[in-house]
Amino acid sequence: MSRLDEPRKDGLGRGTRRRARWAPYVFVGPAGLLFLAFSLLPIVIAVALSFQDTATLGDGEWVGTANYRTMLGDPLLRTALLNTLVFTIGTVPTAMAIGLALAVALNRPLPGRGLLRALFFVPMIAAGVVVGVIMSWIFNPDYGVANNALAALGLGGLPWLTSPSTAMITLIGVVVWTRIGFCMVIYLGALQSIPAELREAAAIDGASGWQRFRRLTVPMLAPTTSILLILNVVFSLQAFDVIYVMTGGGPGFSTTVLIQYVFRSAFADARMGYAAALGLLLVVILLVFTLLRQRATKRAEELL
Repeated sequence: MSRLDEPRKDGLGRGTRRRARWAPYVFVGPAGLLFLAFSLLPIVIAVALSFQDTATLGDGEWVGTANYRTMLGDPLLRTALLNTLVFTIGTVPTAMAIGLALAVALNRPLPGRGLLRALFFVPMIAAGVVVGVIMSWIFNPDYGVANNALAALGLGGLPWLTSPSTAMITLIGVVVWTRIGFCMVIYLGALQSIPAELREAAAIDGASGWQRFRRLTVPMLAPTTSILLILNVVFSLQAFDVIYVMTGGGPGFSTTVLIQYVFRSAFADARMGYAAALGLLLVVILLVFTLLRQRATKRAEELL
């Protein structure tokens, strides 16, 4: 009997060992194919399109870096970037602050606490298109619930979505409403991981509720806050459906954020090559914040 035919100490035959060796590839294969088809391949196509002047996904005229040079002097791109910055600054800190306040309140033994947690989380799982349609009805200047409520109080109606001065504020309020449940749940999990002995020791030492929150709870939540900050920034950079349904980027360009400008350039202005260049700019920005999120996650794991 040759050495190859001798039984192994682990009791596995050659056929079993061969199947075990290929098993990981069989399990990873479908996910890898989906990644290639829906992530890597579109990025490669977008890179190729960004160097062309074309209105479709077909062959276009090769223009080199012309699309990127156009981006440098595009006033609408600067407007979109400024709107993106305003939208992000308006949504991220507000949603996190309200989510933390709700988490602290609902971390106490209250009647109906579970129901309240579920109610605050429901907007997060609702489809963005559905939220956009409902909010468009609520803030409609003619028959919307918001203006009808103001009229019942003897106040005049507001152009919630039809005025550049109020449209962005209204969008920020809607997005914050959909996101506070997510922040609340994450903060709740972090609050429940803080040892009760620390809070009890601080109370015995005479620390007030605000002092315990500021000097104990907030520092203990720092890793969670870092992760939530990066996640919410990424969510804001990718916000499209609610804005598209409620305002379409208008009135004018007052609510046109970067991802909205990419869509507008591709399908309204028929500038697919330029839209691809804009999309790659968005990908780079998202990649930066994704790397920051990974660093924040690693740091949080080291502190635990």
